[in-house]
Amino acid sequence: MLHPASSPARRTHLALATALAASSLFAGTAAAGMPAGESVVQKSDCMSCHAIDHKVVGPAFDAVAAKYASQPGAKQMLIDAVKKGHVGTWGNIPMPPHPNLSQQQLDEAITWILSLKPAAATSAASGKSYSYEVDGKTVKLDFPVFTAGSKTKVTQSVFHGYELWNSYCFRCHGVDATGSEYAPDLRKSVLNGMTDARMTQIAMTGIKAKGMPSWAGFFDPKQMTDIYHYVAARAYHLVGEGTPAE
Repeated sequence: MLHPASSPARRTHLALATALAASSLFAGTAAAGMPAGESVVQKSDCMSCHAIDHKVVGPAFDAVAAKYASQPGAKQMLIDAVKKGHVGTWGNIPMPPHPNLSQQQLDEAITWILSLKPAAATSAASGKSYSYEVDGKTVKLDFPVFTAGSKTKVTQSVFHGYELWNSYCFRCHGVDATGSEYAPDLRKSVLNGMTDARMTQIAMTGIKAKGMPSWAGFFDPKQMTDIYHYVAARAYHLVGEGTPAE
């Protein structure tokens, strides 16, 4: 099996994918008509751990608005929490400080967050299940590994997860999610019950005591889901080592 970086074509392909991912993460241009505060949020690392209408690592922004919008002094309290960092109100996962945001940017961001109204309740789960036969056993997942009608061609999510893994994650967790002596074999973590949400939480907050950095501001939740889909596909032996068919 060739390491992705050992093939000139693969090296070019991954370099292009990396460049495109980076450009999408750090583009820094706001859509026309976007409120100033929303633009600040979109350009920072906020969307790595938060979403407008559902919990990711931290609370949904509309939940923050529902909790604090009518409370006197809440705006300044939230500005201070974002600037200095905070933990405890929404659980034991710390929010890192954001000292590089100016007072104006913080004011605009919090003003926008507090202006949000709760979205209509919807079910996040699609309810779909996908079954695959592996070594005489049935594996059921809540996402597809292969494209419709194929037993070999993986979805864009799984393939993108492979690209991201072998551009970044392989350094500590092993090429093609095979594990290494530096960090846990995440295939085993998935088989032991690690969910997409839990993997995202760990990646975005990091584990300082074990030397794992935070990936907030670099990966977004969708990219983390792609990585999870790839690792799960490897964990259940649905995808082998090397480049998946696309």
